[in-house]
Amino acid sequence: MRTADAIVVGGGPAGSTCAWKLRDAGLKVLVLDKAAFPRTKLCAGWVTPQAFCDLELDPGDYPHSFMSFDSLRLHWKFLSISPSTQQHSIRRYEFDDFLLQRAGAEVVKHKVKAVREDHGDYVVDDAFRCRYVVGAAGTACPVYRNVFHDSKPRESGLQIATLEQEFAYDWHDPTCHLWFFDGGLPGYAWYVPKANGYVNVGLGGIADRLKTQGGHLRDHWQQFTARLEKRGLVQYGDYRPTGYSYFLRGDVYKVRKGNAFLVGDAAGLATRDMGEGIGPAVASALCAARSIVDGDEYSLAGIDEFSELLGPSTTGERVRRWLLR
Repeated sequence: MRTADAIVVGGGPAGSTCAWKLRDAGLKVLVLDKAAFPRTKLCAGWVTPQAFCDLELDPGDYPHSFMSFDSLRLHWKFLSISPSTQQHSIRRYEFDDFLLQRAGAEVVKHKVKAVREDHGDYVVDDAFRCRYVVGAAGTACPVYRNVFHDSKPRESGLQIATLEQEFAYDWHDPTCHLWFFDGGLPGYAWYVPKANGYVNVGLGGIADRLKTQGGHLRDHWQQFTARLEKRGLVQYGDYRPTGYSYFLRGDVYKVRKGNAFLVGDAAGLATRDMGEGIGPAVASALCAARSIVDGDEYSLAGIDEFSELLGPSTTGERVRRWLLR
């Protein structure tokens, strides 16, 4: 049986950040992930300046595809505004691999199924043993499923269902566009251009409200892509969107059980206005690492439930009120 001080399940931004800090503190760390990196990861792929700061990463030193926006184009029914805000877009295919390599921890390709406590340690699939286990594998994280499911049930009203696609495209509009409740969608849609000729388009809606409406997310996708073409943003004939789901920020007070921790989407931390997950993932990973290394209380209450993307704009407040009602 392989042993380590800490096992991090999931090698995305949350997992790699936690592993990075634990290894820096001298712990023996294993990262377990079912995929081999680099791997395709569905995500709009924007990163806030605060997230780069938390990662101790200067944007100028990041060696892969990187694009900055000095404003966003926000569309709300008949209203469109362009608030000033600095945001960045990356490709998760590159970004996640970069962070995982930087972490310097040993990475094992392994699909985790079972996690159990054993005399103060945690045993993973009867193949790995550790004192600390960190669940960083997103919504379907096996650490959540095995250790936290009964004590931390997910709030169905906060589940977001998405469809999106990222592809090579010679885009002409360098602005990031966001549409709120377009065509009756109970959520928002996006167009995010990326450096080196890529674009990510997608939409997400609150799953319960989609079900109540009786429609299907793919119907909204067809309408959305048609509007992208009409607006002159994307003309593309090979859409093959893929879906996934995640949870908006809910209960953050049951994210530690013994020496087991939840971080990122496994803890349900996506911002409640924009569904932005990378920033909260990184912040929660740092909190978990500090708790393990220094014995600090593990609390995620200080992580903002709203995103930097909107700031205090009128549109931002409308979005927040709508999502929270």
